[in-house]
Amino acid sequence: MLQEQGSVMKAFVLERYGKKRALRSTEVPTPELRDDEVLVEVHAAGVNLLDAKIRNGEFKLILPYRLPLVLGHDVAGVVVEVGRRVRQFRPGDEVYARPDDFRIGTFAEFVPVKEASLALKPRNLTMAEAASIPLVGLTAWQALVEKADLKKGQKVFIQAGSGGVGTFAIQLARHLGATVATTTSAGNAAFVKNLGADIVVDYRSQDFEEVLSDCDVVLNSQDGKTLDKSLRVLRRGGKLISISGPPDPEFGKEIAAPGFVKLVMRLLSSGIRRKARGLGIGYSFLFMKANGSQLREITRLIEAGAIRPVIDSVFPFESTNEALAHVEAGRAKGKVVISVK
Repeated sequence: MLQEQGSVMKAFVLERYGKKRALRSTEVPTPELRDDEVLVEVHAAGVNLLDAKIRNGEFKLILPYRLPLVLGHDVAGVVVEVGRRVRQFRPGDEVYARPDDFRIGTFAEFVPVKEASLALKPRNLTMAEAASIPLVGLTAWQALVEKADLKKGQKVFIQAGSGGVGTFAIQLARHLGATVATTTSAGNAAFVKNLGADIVVDYRSQDFEEVLSDCDVVLNSQDGKTLDKSLRVLRRGGKLISISGPPDPEFGKEIAAPGFVKLVMRLLSSGIRRKARGLGIGYSFLFMKANGSQLREITRLIEAGAIRPVIDSVFPFESTNEALAHVEAGRAKGKVVISVK
């Protein structure tokens, strides 16, 4: 089915930044397809905390989006059209992806995705399960494989083990042969152990700093206080990787940020970088990037049964705002997904 010129689609649109601001359900023009892109009919879309943070205006410096904007960073669906330069995909292919920054927009009926950011959907997953994977899977992969180079026998502390990134990262770390420590509530202890956690710290009654020591890697997803404490459970030569900030100068270079934004990043991260240096620990900030070839590696692990998706709940498309509120409340076990088709 080829998209007609000037055709429209249903979408949830952010019109102005604001905390808890509702997205508006409306019709918008179907996005124009570029030569290196594939148009995907959205069957399911994952919901991430990143969507809420962008809506709240927290990423305006890093991601200066023009409004109105369709949010949504995870898609599973079917290819309906391919750009002129696309070679790997054809209409009818079942695919999944984390679209690139500035081309997000999966809370809609169609989304264009760069060929380089797309992968065939794992054969053993439903559309909803596949939509739960790309952003958290790539975040865990880029943190543990790319940045940390996590090895068999090493010890990794993954914070918030029952969340979206946590549930995936625990399984990936276990697959890589690491000893895995995590934090969660007592009620979720059996759940994260079942995913592969060896050491479970109840964040309500225990202080992870008193339980853990000599970690090779910490994946930080929490606040500044937790980031500081994370330094004290790492061994000398260990790596602290944070997905919740503060951004470091290296990241400023990666995104070719304007001079004043680079300066802001340098200042925001100067305290933690100085402390880390003093302890002989490497600090880095990770803002995950779309990557089709890494997604194919993840597909192999999923099809081999090494990693399984963990879904908290599936909301209908018309309940997109409720899905976002549920993610923002921070109590989801695994991922929240919107069923679009």
